[in-house]
Amino acid sequence: AMMILIMSDNFAGLFIGWEGVGVCSWLLVGFWYHKEDRPFEENPSISPSWAANEAFIMNRVADLGMLVGIFLIYWNIGSLQYDVVFEAMPNLADGILVAIAIALFIGAMGKSAQFPLHTWLTDAMEGPTPVSALIHAATMVTAGVFLVIRANPLYSLDAVSGVSMFIAILGTFVAFYAATMALIARDIKRIVALSTLSQLGYMFAAAGLGAYWIALFHLAAHAFFKALLFLGAGNVMHAMNDELDIFKMGGMKTAMRGSYIYMGIASFALAGLPFMAGFYSKDAIIETAFNEGTFLIWIMLVITAGMTAFYSFRQVFFTFHGEKRYEALGFHPHDMYKYVLVAMAPLAILAISFGWTKGWYEEFITRNLPAYTMSDATHHLAIYLAALVVIIALGAIFLAWKKYGGEGEKAWKRDEKLENSFIYKLLENQYYVPKFYDEFIVRPYTIASEKFWELDKKLVDGSVDKVGRACLKTGDVTRGMQNGNLSSYLKWMGVGAVILIVIAAVSTLTTQDLIECLRAVAGKGE
Repeated sequence: AMMILIMSDNFAGLFIGWEGVGVCSWLLVGFWYHKEDRPFEENPSISPSWAANEAFIMNRVADLGMLVGIFLIYWNIGSLQYDVVFEAMPNLADGILVAIAIALFIGAMGKSAQFPLHTWLTDAMEGPTPVSALIHAATMVTAGVFLVIRANPLYSLDAVSGVSMFIAILGTFVAFYAATMALIARDIKRIVALSTLSQLGYMFAAAGLGAYWIALFHLAAHAFFKALLFLGAGNVMHAMNDELDIFKMGGMKTAMRGSYIYMGIASFALAGLPFMAGFYSKDAIIETAFNEGTFLIWIMLVITAGMTAFYSFRQVFFTFHGEKRYEALGFHPHDMYKYVLVAMAPLAILAISFGWTKGWYEEFITRNLPAYTMSDATHHLAIYLAALVVIIALGAIFLAWKKYGGEGEKAWKRDEKLENSFIYKLLENQYYVPKFYDEFIVRPYTIASEKFWELDKKLVDGSVDKVGRACLKTGDVTRGMQNGNLSSYLKWMGVGAVILIVIAAVSTLTTQDLIECLRAVAGKGE
């Protein structure tokens, strides 16, 4: 389905692939459908079936916007072919262009889990971990970013510059928003999911600022180190008998040396440290924000880069360094089979080396897509900006090590005062956005559905049932006609014949005859 989405040369084919990846995600997230449903208050331990339905429904809401955009394109241009559509767009009215841009972006918001249609992504971690590595790191969630990049001739027009800037601002907000929640997350898969959400924000920020090829480059680089992170998290889950709480882990680097190395490499790439894939792609986005003069966006992205480095290595140090907290719980962790670790090696190699292809990648894009506008603001890497981001990232990693990597007296200890603070609770509950949706959308909708169900039973089903009962009663009344008595049959035949004669006589009368007949009857009455 993702290949159809990418390879299609028209919006109709793209939408078919778009819906295909949505269905596949729904099926795969709900793979462990036999797990029991749990109350919302126990989130994040919701059931896979709930998580699958949440992802599917939330994406359908966004897909309505995308459909509106496609209908507007066909209504005004008469074609869905990319080349025809993009060639004709400069001739459309500004209002139509803005409406199309907004509608398509609404679809992208749902698929790429942008605020406020983002809550499904972390809940989708209830699916199998290899599914998370494929669908929710490298394919499905990047489809929304791909749509904006593919439609860059639209978003590059001056008429929709406001929409493009909104995309950049929203992407920056989501990057920061998700990173703050990852700072205190305990679920190892949800930490990785929140990092995915944050990096998607970076991609949208780049696309909104016009650096489409950089957004695409970060999309590709992100796929390698994020899939490696998910698979590494899966290895840890396997070793810990499906335990996800990093507070129950620690000191596993000797027992799981291979997974430790892989997750370290992926975390270095995610943090954007030099010579790793994330360094070349993410820092290019940050530099674009600086060069475009959007300094608030630049500051937010730099701060987010520091938080990214912190929570990435917080997870590594919590899991592989410090005290062996799992021993008190009776776990005996071990690394995955060698063939699994060997299979992960290509991802590790690409998480390191893919960024080295940045120059070739830019040349390939500009040579093969000359018709599409690509920002050249980050053609040369600004050393001073990169150095600033690297220093902040290294400082964040050092803080994470000091707080979570120690042993003995320096070992991490739970701070109940911090965990009971307002800020901690706010981040732990995802700013209460899921709670808001549950209280003001899900529950009212459920109550309304139950009321309409009662109305349906009484009004619709009741009407049908009454018709059926009337037929049965009529049958009971007329059943006496079929009594086997010949004289009774002749009597009813006579009655029927009289009725038919009356009907035939009345049907031959004209309206004027009926009026005169009624007048005659009225005259006799007087």
